Amino acid sequence: MAIQKNLSEEVLVVEEQPSLRQTSWTRIVQAFRQDPRWWFAVVLLLFVLTAIFAPLISSYPPLQDHPSIATQGPSFAHPLGTDALGRDQLSRVIYGARISLAVGIATILLGGICGTLLGIVAAYFKGWVDQLITMIVDAILSFPGIVLILAIAAALGPSVINSIIALAFVRIPVYARISRGQALQVASLDYVTAATVCGTPTWKTVFRHILPNIFSPLLVQATLSISYAILDESLLSFLGLGAQPPTPEWGSMVSDAQTYLSSDPWMLLGPAIAIILVVLSLNLLGDAVRDHLDPHSIARM
Repeated sequence: MAIQKNLSEEVLVVEEQPSLRQTSWTRIVQAFRQDPRWWFAVVLLLFVLTAIFAPLISSYPPLQDHPSIATQGPSFAHPLGTDALGRDQLSRVIYGARISLAVGIATILLGGICGTLLGIVAAYFKGWVDQLITMIVDAILSFPGIVLILAIAAALGPSVINSIIALAFVRIPVYARISRGQALQVASLDYVTAATVCGTPTWKTVFRHILPNIFSPLLVQATLSISYAILDESLLSFLGLGAQPPTPEWGSMVSDAQTYLSSDPWMLLGPAIAIILVVLSLNLLGDAVRDHLDPHSIARM
């Protein structure tokens, strides 16, 4: 009888697994149908794949110039035309996705991690530590963000690495405030107090009990912040403080194209559309993630 019971339970488990998989796929399909904003995740995925497989997708090297075909209009050979040096614009837009996306992600990782740790430390230790971190955060926020970015980038010198440092530094206060507010609520809960009383190490309490419970709002903020980081990085490159020529980068491509707006306006088309699509997709996807993680919206669903 025991053997028959075990066999029947195994059969039930095997029969339930396909239904669970079907339920997961059904929920995904239903989410895409109910909220079209999730489709922009596909757009972002296409940009990421384009950046990864750029050598396989692009038809021409991004730095190869042909002065004889400079400033040509769109054609079958060059769908987005060529720039002032005869370089294929489509290839440069494809390779430019690598820098823009990499800078955006690196900026949020660096600024997000530093800001989150500062906020958690301020909320956990309280007292003079909280006051000191709050004063530093408020001091950074007292400067206009774009002015501070330009000042740091100009002081460090024009390069991609320095752009990441400048952009990440300005975003530290945002994550510090969010993580501090959320961590104050979590730190007052009973299970965190019990862990502290039982002698659990501080780092273990922070990373096991506090950080996982404040991750959702940080994820939403990161999704939205990447778009602003890409915009700011494009601005730095436009002003000559980001990626330096001949590196293909969307902001520097827009800067090069402004000279030819009256005669060759198609030179602006590729990088401008790429920036608009990525920023718009990130903003709409961030809104979708926020609504999905909002307890009130989940309850309504």
